[in-house]
Amino acid sequence: MTSELDPPLLALDELVRRATARVRERDIGHDQLAAHGLAHLRMEVEACRQLVAWASEGDELEGRIAAAYAGELCRALVGGIDVGACESLALADLGLADRDVEATLLAPEVRAMAQRYASGAALVELARDVAARGGAGPRLADGALEATRAEMLRFAQREIAPLARRIHRDDALIPLDLIERLGRLGVFGLTTPESFGGGGQSRVAMCVVTEEIARASLGVGSLGTRSEIAAELVLTCGTDDQKRRLLPGIASGAILPTAVFSEPDHGSDLAHVRTRAERQPDGSWRLFGQKTWITHATRADLMTVLARTSRDDDGHGGLSMFLAPKSRARDGRDFVDEGLTGTEIAVLGYRGMKEYELSFDGFRVEADGLLGGVEGSGFKQLMQTFETARIQTAARAVGVAQAALDEAMRYARERRQFGQPLIEFPRIARKIGRAVVRVAAARSLTHFAARTKDLGRRCDLEAGMAKLLATRVAWETADAAVQIHGGNGYAEEFTVSRLLVDARVLSIFEGTSEIQAQVIARRLLESPPAAEGAPEPSRGRDR
Repeated sequence: MTSELDPPLLALDELVRRATARVRERDIGHDQLAAHGLAHLRMEVEACRQLVAWASEGDELEGRIAAAYAGELCRALVGGIDVGACESLALADLGLADRDVEATLLAPEVRAMAQRYASGAALVELARDVAARGGAGPRLADGALEATRAEMLRFAQREIAPLARRIHRDDALIPLDLIERLGRLGVFGLTTPESFGGGGQSRVAMCVVTEEIARASLGVGSLGTRSEIAAELVLTCGTDDQKRRLLPGIASGAILPTAVFSEPDHGSDLAHVRTRAERQPDGSWRLFGQKTWITHATRADLMTVLARTSRDDDGHGGLSMFLAPKSRARDGRDFVDEGLTGTEIAVLGYRGMKEYELSFDGFRVEADGLLGGVEGSGFKQLMQTFETARIQTAARAVGVAQAALDEAMRYARERRQFGQPLIEFPRIARKIGRAVVRVAAARSLTHFAARTKDLGRRCDLEAGMAKLLATRVAWETADAAVQIHGGNGYAEEFTVSRLLVDARVLSIFEGTSEIQAQVIARRLLESPPAAEGAPEPSRGRDR
């Protein structure tokens, strides 16, 4: 089958090459639609390539999954690029002409492959074959990673899944004893070096663990996000004393961090946040201002706070990062520290940690709380966490998508209508077949981004593509699963209703889908290549 996939891969690569050349002739600032269309095109093509690479080491069924993705992508792109809800772009919007499409997507061998593997009938057959196998979960070539995945799957099914519905329905906090057990399993220090009490594992391992936990509960699967952000900040930018004091506690789960970056008027535009830090005569700092969308704030022991330390620089150069210890809620009070108050933000889903708006009115941070002991580097320090955070968010999305696919598959096999299981109806089976293909592609692209990060390479492009695709696939799959459930999908007692509202938030935090497209487009179009560490214009909510 590998040889059959060569023509569509070559055609897609050539289409990207031509589109990049045409869009590069324009001004990205004034032709954002074309630039973002290019970003989505490049994302889909890279996902296709990574899925084909994954399938090349698998069996015949996995080969058909990869071929279906490649074929459907070639067929769909003829009609344009779908960039989100209520948004699509014609290839002509990227400067491509009919002759470009005819030379690539409409080449006879490409059309023949697409018809064989990506037709409606082919996707129906694929869904039924996957169902007969018992499902379409991940397959990992690395034995150690597969053992890790199996261990986390067992733990998640036994310890997390039974709690997920109650946490969501009651809008309850994740039980502390579960957080302690996750800490003992090493979930909060997966990528932290062993010398600081962590597991010293790869980002791919982080993705595997994150996916299986998020598959049972997005809230629980997101506990590690703040730990990853805080640990990477301290590890890459902290002083030796800050590393010694904080990293072991973060890795064990004894210190629960929260990211305090976004503000009511500055969500994605973090370079211009207004919260200020004023140095005191004794060297300490006082924080003043408001922050919003702060996750797990009442339980957090450590806040990573982005604040302005320079009145003369209102851009990213005037920002500093602070490691600010705080007290947990007690005695019936959510916030007990002087100079810190908060208000809960009610949300549709993503429950278990709760969201808050925080107000700082002279909150004290000791002198040794300035990250790295350096003023004015906060934004650049934060940038160093973007890649890992977005890869981890992509893994969370894959977990939610896999959970939705599991529920859709199970329901379609068990639910009977008009004398037969739902999966015997072509419309239902085709939805499942497409979901199988999309989830596998999102996972492959996420692991590719993680491998790139593990090699020590710049991977904002790869991380952005993984986050953009995986979060979209999570929403598509959850929506399809609800539709397959019919009226039951709208009932709170069915898991898919929770998965739907959880999936919706994924394309918003850690940089919205629009921000991801901007990051990808900038990398594709930069000429000459941008300097490493150049400021990113925005990030989005950090949850």
